[in-house]
Amino acid sequence: MSVTRGGDGDGSCGEVVQVTLLRAVVERYRRFSVYNSPYPAHDRGHGIDLYPETNVAAAPVAGEVLDTRTVQCPDRSYAVDHDHLILIDTGDVVARVLHVDPAVAAGDHVAVGDPLGGMVRSGFFGQWVDNHVHVEFRDPTANLYRASGSLPLAVDVPVAPVTWNGTARVVDTGETYAVLDAPSHPDPGTYVSLASDEGVPLDGGLPHYTGGGRLDRTPTASDEASLSLFGTPVGTATGRTVTWDDVAVSVDGKRVTGLSLFASREAGFGPKVVSRPAAGEPSFEIGETVSVSVERVDDPRRLG
Repeated sequence: MSVTRGGDGDGSCGEVVQVTLLRAVVERYRRFSVYNSPYPAHDRGHGIDLYPETNVAAAPVAGEVLDTRTVQCPDRSYAVDHDHLILIDTGDVVARVLHVDPAVAAGDHVAVGDPLGGMVRSGFFGQWVDNHVHVEFRDPTANLYRASGSLPLAVDVPVAPVTWNGTARVVDTGETYAVLDAPSHPDPGTYVSLASDEGVPLDGGLPHYTGGGRLDRTPTASDEASLSLFGTPVGTATGRTVTWDDVAVSVDGKRVTGLSLFASREAGFGPKVVSRPAAGEPSFEIGETVSVSVERVDDPRRLG
């Protein structure tokens, strides 16, 4: 982790303006997402979800544990009753770690990679979301407990865009999702994400979360661009943040909640179709071949 400060021109003092999660840390995880969540820190890319190989959460930072807290979760049949917050003082900023049942306590010192505890299946995320470690950073003088107020977060990892024609085979399913086998990963071990028609690596819940992101820009970027997928305009990017247009995702002509997009280094990379049969959306069988499309609509389905 590195910290960028403003106000003096040489980075030696001044307030923190950006935190960068370094490549050596991110590459410990098989997958990550900056925007694929309705949680406030993800709205502008001020938080990251890291997906480990196992259900043990490895510390993404080094420092002293300041506090741990347990909070009530929204009532979900698939989730635990309580979630947890771990605060770690890194010296420059305080890391906020969520969705981990702490095996550490205030006063403990941790190094990068040390076990923090087991990940929990939290009611704060959707049924189709895998267990993960949520990380964000605060100035030490800020409120460390409220949901908003985290610093801009950069990820020091290149993410390559991978094109796709929308056709794939279902390789895994759950009550609310289907995992696809395409697009295929061109170089497993490096990070890739689904490309827009313009060749932009996309991140986020399309269109079920209000916004998404592009993973080829920094938090300070301010350029604007229109983005499309499968020939349909899907959003406008301002810097790294994308505001989705009013669109719908369909599979074989039947409307679903959306596509779950992220950066992955796994050989089995493929987007996750979010579909809720309880809401009248289709279910899928492992092995079937499907075709994904996007269209403009007047009634986009937003979940957060």
